[in-house]
Amino acid sequence: MYEAVLDLHSYWAYGVLVFLLLAILNSFVGLSAKRPFIHRDRQIAMIALIFSHVQFVLGLLTLFTGPYFKAAKAGGMGAVMKDSTLRLFMVEHPVINLIAIVLITIGWSKHKRAGESERKFKSIAIFYLIGLVLLLSRIPYSQWFN
Repeated sequence: MYEAVLDLHSYWAYGVLVFLLLAILNSFVGLSAKRPFIHRDRQIAMIALIFSHVQFVLGLLTLFTGPYFKAAKAGGMGAVMKDSTLRLFMVEHPVINLIAIVLITIGWSKHKRAGESERKFKSIAIFYLIGLVLLLSRIPYSQWFN
């Protein structure tokens, strides 16, 4: 089961990156064109949000069912912090990605409360962009492309 969820987590990441990038670009285009925030804009941002949340749940499944968790349990937190690979998969990757998902969710929530289109686009553009940068910073590229 672990391998199947890990593969899904790895492939789903492409969708997350595509939809986040699409939502960010759409928001910047909407801002620069000074156009109204329409239903399509909301849908693009929502799909990016949903893909991000599903990716995080898949990540939690891989975290708690994988070999790194078993190794961390056996060695304790001291061993995790001394081993760069364990630290990446048990601390850095999950924590930074949690922060990214929280920021993306905040961007979604702020856009819902905003009245004017410009504020809606800005909320999505800024928070989704920061979330995307954080996600990109903690992708384990060495394992992702293997």
